[in-house]
Amino acid sequence: MPMFHLRLALAAVCGMALHLAAAEAEAKKIKIDLQGGYGSNVGLLGPTQLHLVETINRISNGTIEVRFHEPNTFVPNLQSFDAVASGALDAAWTSPGYWNGKDPAFNLLGAVPFGPAAGEYIAWVKFGGGREIWDELYGSYNVKAIPCGLIPPEGSGWFREEIKSLDQLKGLKMRFYGLGARVMEKLGVSTQLIGGGEIFQALQLGTIDATEFSMPSMDISYGFYQIAKHYYFPGWHQQSTLNDLLIRMDLWKEMDDSQRAIIETACDATMMWEFAYGEALQGPALRELKEKGVQIHQWPKEILDAMRTAWAQVVEEEKAKSPMFAKAWASLEKFRNEYALWRELGYLRD
Repeated sequence: MPMFHLRLALAAVCGMALHLAAAEAEAKKIKIDLQGGYGSNVGLLGPTQLHLVETINRISNGTIEVRFHEPNTFVPNLQSFDAVASGALDAAWTSPGYWNGKDPAFNLLGAVPFGPAAGEYIAWVKFGGGREIWDELYGSYNVKAIPCGLIPPEGSGWFREEIKSLDQLKGLKMRFYGLGARVMEKLGVSTQLIGGGEIFQALQLGTIDATEFSMPSMDISYGFYQIAKHYYFPGWHQQSTLNDLLIRMDLWKEMDDSQRAIIETACDATMMWEFAYGEALQGPALRELKEKGVQIHQWPKEILDAMRTAWAQVVEEEKAKSPMFAKAWASLEKFRNEYALWRELGYLRD
């Protein structure tokens, strides 16, 4: 073949290869409609969702396009798990404890009463067997879930009156999240799980007498202080809380290794971002709440001791009900026992 024709042929082959590569790259672009679990204007949680979306879009270099949608845009907030599992919803950013009705083991992935704190918690997830539990539990529902947020300690409740004794808790109707709700029930509280956006109205109408939701910077954005002026600490029920990103399984499988790595990396970055931002916000938020007339309280030792005793009972009951809870608890307990000496020696205590 003459050199001129050979060059033409090679140019044609190269052009075709580039065209096919471009077509393949275009075909692999993933579009994700993400329904937030919290309003974008909610302190800390709202900005964290937007930060996650921005991070994925920025570092994916156009191979992934995530579009954020406010809560309840496609399905009611507390139905987002089922919608992702069925394939009706691409993705949702939420927290595992909302799905305790499916299996109480989900609670251990969201927040654990009386610890662990953030460093210990994420260490278990990343290097102590927690992520394997995560994948097994969500995978059984055909959902891909990725740890994707980490929150500092929370407040443990807003009450209309100061709580001075355990007797005052009996008969209260209270919004409560996760395993802490089971503890409060043992102390005579009637609990229910209500999405963040519905709590204020429930308090206002008297559907509930008290509520916990999150930390000061988030609680202030919901306006609970307008109805209940007594705010209690520490957040014994949520010393740290994990958020996660739920993705429909067939969409996850459509992604190539690079795209999956981008989302995993963005979630790791989001955990650090949310935790650091959350820590920075709480001092100013507490100061503002005090200026609004909120009375800050710490639980008396006898009430905290009663809560801790009730928690030990809850653990045994949940282990008996759910093999997956028992498995997750065994993993977490083993890690915490091995970590205990480091926690005792490595950190300053008051």
